[in-house]
Amino acid sequence: MYKCFLYMILIIFFTGCKGEKTAALTCTDSFNGDGLEIPVYDFEGITPLLHRNDGKTRIINFWATWCKPCVAELPYFELVNSRYPDDKVEVILVSLDVPNQVESKLIPFLKKQKIQSKVVLLDDPDANSWIPKVNLNWTGSIPATIIYKGGVRRFYEQSFTYNELEKELKKVL
Repeated sequence: MYKCFLYMILIIFFTGCKGEKTAALTCTDSFNGDGLEIPVYDFEGITPLLHRNDGKTRIINFWATWCKPCVAELPYFELVNSRYPDDKVEVILVSLDVPNQVESKLIPFLKKQKIQSKVVLLDDPDANSWIPKVNLNWTGSIPATIIYKGGVRRFYEQSFTYNELEKELKKVL
């Protein structure tokens, strides 16, 4: 039994997570469906996404398919994603959907809505631990968004219209 466990750990260590393993960013699993791959991270795994300093502006949106305000604002994030060059702005949609519903709900939703932004699944049940690490003032409500570049970082616990989102983005660009 111990050898089997050790072999599993070694296989996971050497093969990574569907090519997503790097020294700074590791995922615990991924889902594939209809040509979409959704990497799954615990909070430690997504932490590097929240703090990259490479000259690019990042918009990180915490959302879920079961959240009506989240779904209503997704087209605005997609519009920003399509209107700004990839080397200037990166939109990352951090799904808080239940992992056992990714294949039945999240992937079909993303396909139907034609979401082109990067989507990752945050699977970390200890929200009381990671929410204050995102922002000390975050109550845990979604949608929630971080817009950052270098030392400029803004946090929003609200829904956006396209004009509001672009206005806030321009403050960071």
